[in-house]
Amino acid sequence: MDNHTPSSKNTTAFFAQSALAFGIALLTMMVAIFYLPADPWPKAFLALGTLFLTTSSFSLAKCVRDAQETQYVVSRLDQARVDRILAEHDPWKEVA
Repeated sequence: MDNHTPSSKNTTAFFAQSALAFGIALLTMMVAIFYLPADPWPKAFLALGTLFLTTSSFSLAKCVRDAQETQYVVSRLDQARVDRILAEHDPWKEVA
């Protein structure tokens, strides 16, 4: 049976770059909302929209990751079943 585990394709540098880009984007959006020449209500609306977009992005990323992990587990189970059937098969056994 093939016992390989999925290897991470992301390097530490890529992870750091992604985290830094996310932090900078969120910070600049909040600063832009803060310095927007408008009343507090439109600013609050934009800030809540930014917060909702950020949290829903994390939720979507988690759902995509979970779906990929589930697909990997299902394919591993299918492969284990096929390996078991092939191991138990005896081509020289007479059929009754």
